[in-house]
Amino acid sequence: MLFRQSLRVNFLLKLVVAMATLVFITSFSLYVYIRHQTNTQVNETLQKQAEYLLSKYPYLEDELQKQEEILKKTLNIDAKIVHAPFMNFRPQFIQIIKEKKHYYLQGYFAYNFKSQSYLLLRKDITKNILFEKLVYKAMIFSNIVSLIVIIFYAFLLSKMLIKPINYFSQKIAKMNEEKLAKLELQSIPIEFKQLENSINQLIQKIESFIYYKKELFIGAAHELKTPLAVMKTKAQVTLLKREKNIESLTQSIEQNIESINSLNSIVESILAFGRAEGAQFEQAQKIDIISYLQNLTEELNLIVENENKEILYRYHNSKIETILQPMLLRHIIQNILQNAIAFTPENSSVQLICFQCKNSIVIRVKDQGPGFPKDLDFLAPFQRSKNSKGTGLGLFLAKNSADALNAQLLFSNRKKGSGAIVTLLLPITIPST
Repeated sequence: MLFRQSLRVNFLLKLVVAMATLVFITSFSLYVYIRHQTNTQVNETLQKQAEYLLSKYPYLEDELQKQEEILKKTLNIDAKIVHAPFMNFRPQFIQIIKEKKHYYLQGYFAYNFKSQSYLLLRKDITKNILFEKLVYKAMIFSNIVSLIVIIFYAFLLSKMLIKPINYFSQKIAKMNEEKLAKLELQSIPIEFKQLENSINQLIQKIESFIYYKKELFIGAAHELKTPLAVMKTKAQVTLLKREKNIESLTQSIEQNIESINSLNSIVESILAFGRAEGAQFEQAQKIDIISYLQNLTEELNLIVENENKEILYRYHNSKIETILQPMLLRHIIQNILQNAIAFTPENSSVQLICFQCKNSIVIRVKDQGPGFPKDLDFLAPFQRSKNSKGTGLGLFLAKNSADALNAQLLFSNRKKGSGAIVTLLLPITIPST
């Protein structure tokens, strides 16, 4: 509860700070722009008035004494010629000065460089300054009001956003491996629908993972128990026999070796499962599926040559690129092909077909074996047909690796002739250029 409150407060503070900063920057920029434009306009007006007076009257000092009152009434400026050696021969200088409660724009414009005399124009800009201050106060007030509105809006927004997150948190906190159920939200913002779907997919994967893990452990215990029991019984029988000869000892040892080989096969299969789980954390790479399958097929063909079998491949595309974990793909294809080779009779072949269909890569393996039995859950660990010599983990490992790649594995029997068909539907992740 405290964590959710802290999360809400942090979110609220960050939102308020971000929006308040945006409002402040916008308001300050607007104020600076208005002030700059106002000052620029006043400065340009004063400069034009100075240029007019300097160009119109050749004897400006006398004219200014005559028209002092007219200039003050009509242009609101005081004009006179002054001696200003501090100007250091600058052509003009404009500044704002304050006297008592009034602000003046005061400009010096070169009149006679020899005598260092300048035309001094002085204009009362108190109204302009007061207008700028009024704008400044109005912006401060609007910022305060905006900040209050932002806090209120942020509070409502955070409440609306945190509510479904709290729901997700409570539901997930109550889950355990014995009771995993999909989240069902009827009235959540549409922005959270994708999150709901993602969490439900994750829950489904976890549920499937836990189920198969339990099946693996139970199956492993059962499979390991059988050869151990055989070894123990045979050893006890050998010890009980009074007449021991080389032949009986040899037979006992051979049977124990056979049981040990069976144990090794089971252990290797369990290790293969562990490696497949670790491959899920492998860095995804851009690979050419066609080239990858060719290399893998050539490797396996070298192994099956002694069994008078062959893997024939047919590719409809010359190149199909995608991004995935290569080791996971290897686990899938290798286990499917090894399973197909194991059930295919001698002097026969296994077909490997690959092509692209819309947004998926289709990889299909066909064998000439007896096909999949209808009464056997061949995806469960250690489930195998009567004629199988393997441990029954091949397709189980392939299914787990396919789930990690968000791929689909489809199983069927051939309609014409005997044999099984395994189809892998692999989603395409387009490499970024």
